Amino acid sequence: MAITRRQKEVIDFLTGFTQKNGYSPSYEEIAQGLGLNSLATVHKHVTNLQNKGLLQRAHNRSRSIDVLAPRTSRRMSDRLPLMGRIAAGKPVEAIENAESISLSEIIGNREVFALEVRGDSMRDEHIVNGDYVLVERTATARQGEIIVALVDGCDATLKRFYREGNMIRLQPSNAEMAPIYAPAENVVIQGKVLGMLRKYA
Repeated sequence: MAITRRQKEVIDFLTGFTQKNGYSPSYEEIAQGLGLNSLATVHKHVTNLQNKGLLQRAHNRSRSIDVLAPRTSRRMSDRLPLMGRIAAGKPVEAIENAESISLSEIIGNREVFALEVRGDSMRDEHIVNGDYVLVERTATARQGEIIVALVDGCDATLKRFYREGNMIRLQPSNAEMAPIYAPAENVVIQGKVLGMLRKYA
């Protein structure tokens, strides 16, 4: 996030003062350190930096201005691997790649990856071409769950899961498309869908 030259000076002063003294400076010390004549000016800079997520203040204690890491840096740990493209129509070859996407903390401690949807076989679930599905890595699923299935060891697809005797039915959510039937031993569950992301624009 962009900050002004003076705001950077405030951040640098706060960081240096806190590292040297072990506590944050008062408004008077900030004003003196930066050659400012007005405490109102200090307050304005601190408030603006707080609104930008770069400072944190506790109102119930003195010397309570803490410098925070930039939001872009803090969110690096939220990046999930983008493992490739997943068919929502005819199965396609499953290929992993090294891309990633960033999202907020909605997945807890589960092992989750993202897939970009290709096709419209899940459109009645409001999952359409270009969406991203968040998938919890698991090898099991309950009847009717939306899963990522690997068929015959090479074709990955996104469908609802149904076990019917020794067969697996991978059911699209699109009345125009037929289900995929395969022997249970030829279907490997790679994960189940937790949610969906859609980018507009």
